[in-house]
Amino acid sequence: MRPPVARSPHSSSPALFERLAEVGRARAAGGDEAVVLYDRHGVLVVRVGDVVVKAHQADRDGGPPLERRMRVAASLPALLLPPLDGPLRVDGRVVTVWPYGEPVSPDAVPWEEAGRLLAALHTCPVPADAPRWGRPARVGRLVRRLPDGPEAAEVRRAFATLPSWIRAGGDDRGAEGATPHRLIHGDWHLGQMVRTGEGGWRLIDVEDLGRGDPAWDLARPAALFSAGVLPPGDWARLLSAYREAGGPAVPADGDPWRALDLPARTLAIQIAATCVISARADGRPLDGPERALVDTCRRISEAGPGMT
Repeated sequence: MRPPVARSPHSSSPALFERLAEVGRARAAGGDEAVVLYDRHGVLVVRVGDVVVKAHQADRDGGPPLERRMRVAASLPALLLPPLDGPLRVDGRVVTVWPYGEPVSPDAVPWEEAGRLLAALHTCPVPADAPRWGRPARVGRLVRRLPDGPEAAEVRRAFATLPSWIRAGGDDRGAEGATPHRLIHGDWHLGQMVRTGEGGWRLIDVEDLGRGDPAWDLARPAALFSAGVLPPGDWARLLSAYREAGGPAVPADGDPWRALDLPARTLAIQIAATCVISARADGRPLDGPERALVDTCRRISEAGPGMT
């Protein structure tokens, strides 16, 4: 008998949980207790012993591009957690299987290790079959889902200042396509790092892994720093370690914002849109950090288009 799992009103079905648990038990090295690690936004992640089973969003491409991304992860085990199995089809959902890794603790955030890990990813040779990064299309999808209200209006006004190739859901090349492509994670934040029993940090969640502009991997922390949500000292630790390790997303010294301005503005708008949607779904007001991101959107719209 397994203990009940707490589920939110928007959680996945119990049947899907049981199917993922079955897949995990078939691969686990011991223990049959299944635990939900994540169950939001159409994604369900279940742990069974030392195995993690993930059901991907139903609208994400689970075909050849994901297969290629998983092959890239398997070829770079010093940087990316290598898969155990998949993509599989389980009850109509795309499912992948991975080793369990210890997540980042909020009490001991490894900013320097994060900077060095991203720099190592960005400077490694790009595998020949690595697909093109498919972002930043997500920001447009979120803005289109915004409800009515003053906070949503602030986010929409900021979104209107972004270049047309982002508003239209284009790729990361921009108008000129002059930025050299590197291997990038494509959706980096601290939740995308785990430490395995063998030691060392690895990147997880490869759905956006591919060839692209490495500045986008620094976009989320840059956006949070600009909004006053990420403390300056933490941003400095990440950026300094990245530069010292030879990360190519920003110049080795001097002003990094010519490279980071557009990605940071885009991610500030994307995160703010997520905050507004989540707050409305939960029937609550914005909290302090969420309000700070909406205020950042107001400053973006007042400033107009920035560097591109």
